[in-house]
Amino acid sequence: MKKIAVLGSTGSIGTQALDVVRNLPEEFSVEVLAANSNVELFARQVEEFRPKLAVLADEAAYKKFSEKKFSGVEVAGGRKAFVDAAAFDDVEIVLTAMSGFAGLEPTIKAINAGKNIALANKETLVVAGELVTKLAEARGVKILPVDSEHGAFFQCLQGEDFKSIEKLLLTASGGPFRGKKIDDLRGVTVKEVLAHPTWNMGKKITVDSATLVNKGLEVIEAKFLYDVDYDQIQVVVHPQSIVHSMVEFCDGSIIAQLAAPDMRLPIQYALTYPRRMPSPVKKINFWELKELTFEKPDEIFLGLKFAYEAGRIGGTLPCTFNAANEVAVNAFLRGRIKFLQIYDVIEKVLSRRKVLNNPTLEDLIAEDSEARRLAEKFIEEDLI
Repeated sequence: MKKIAVLGSTGSIGTQALDVVRNLPEEFSVEVLAANSNVELFARQVEEFRPKLAVLADEAAYKKFSEKKFSGVEVAGGRKAFVDAAAFDDVEIVLTAMSGFAGLEPTIKAINAGKNIALANKETLVVAGELVTKLAEARGVKILPVDSEHGAFFQCLQGEDFKSIEKLLLTASGGPFRGKKIDDLRGVTVKEVLAHPTWNMGKKITVDSATLVNKGLEVIEAKFLYDVDYDQIQVVVHPQSIVHSMVEFCDGSIIAQLAAPDMRLPIQYALTYPRRMPSPVKKINFWELKELTFEKPDEIFLGLKFAYEAGRIGGTLPCTFNAANEVAVNAFLRGRIKFLQIYDVIEKVLSRRKVLNNPTLEDLIAEDSEARRLAEKFIEEDLI
């Protein structure tokens, strides 16, 4: 039985991970549950899975949660307790399912403690890819990708020499606005942006999918997971979301991973690796499958362009890119800026920040803070 920690248990990935556990109760023991502030859902999860440790990062939420009693469960609250939970003694693998830059410190804490990582928090590698991968190698820790696309690459590369990779073909659904013109996007609403055609995800990642920032973040993540150059990563729009990504090898062969669009599959593979186990995910019926189409990403979605530029320059710039995007997306969801202004915020912040090479964790925390401050200033003063 594999002992796991789920950090971000009340979010989209976290709840689906616990569904995987429900379907394979003999395979997993949930030792740690940690979330931010959703008290009622978190309490139900703790009641069901009875972890040894339950942590809420938000102090006010923790105060409310601590009034509940769970026999045999240690409860803790606050940001430090959340980070420390990643290094809980009995845990073998930590699923990092929280969103954004907030996932970096817990992931590093877990790696330093020798825990294998089921990585759903892509921002960890986006902002600190070199630092994190070197640390994982030094500690002998496996980083097992949970993203659908990176889980596909991971499966396609089993038994292969990474040096034989010619190209990583990273698929994208195209989001809710595939095929639209720039004028069509000027007045789109939050509701329209959140209407993703194939995936059920949290709000932030759904907005990122619409801007193609999410695919850009995955490009940077792929560079560090598979030790390839950016020129070897090609994004391919595939609206059916059946082919989750492909690897082209130096001999011209291409291996693809196909499955129904259901995040429980890559989550389960990361948690059960190297074994495969039965899954409730709907199987593909090729007699009913009508078409699989592929096309070039539309250049009006600038998220991809910004990510390649930030990734190639490196240093602190991917951290800057991520921070500016997080602030801009939050502002859009709150009705403070329009959809296309997300790009304006990112571009302005990227152009104003000096790049620091070979950053430490402290450097990255400082850059994240400063980039957020600058993005907020542009929005608050209507400078975009």
